[in-house]
Amino acid sequence: MAGMPPDSDSRLDYRQAAQTSPSMPEFDLDEELGRVEFRISARPHITLDNRVCSGCTARACLVACPARLFVETAAGEVIFNYENCFECGTCYLVCGHEGALSWSYPPGGYGVRFHKS
Repeated sequence: MAGMPPDSDSRLDYRQAAQTSPSMPEFDLDEELGRVEFRISARPHITLDNRVCSGCTARACLVACPARLFVETAAGEVIFNYENCFECGTCYLVCGHEGALSWSYPPGGYGVRFHKS
């Protein structure tokens, strides 16, 4: 990236900056999640193919999902709990293995709904 020093030690840690920035408003995750409604379909809108996932060492989905819906089992498989998905597509963007993840929107009338307070 232009203007960025080549060594990672001198790069800005955005998480640290967000925690210390006086301009960042207070954020209560539990309060925000109270404004979200999930209408859950019987069919998952995201499915994983663990045959493909088993070769993945990055496991980016485990850390990238803002709702923390990807979980690694004791057997080393990854499962996805679609019921409280924000439908943001982050998992689809970070997955580096073609065919590991099938993503679509839930059928009409189902999925996440965000409400203003």
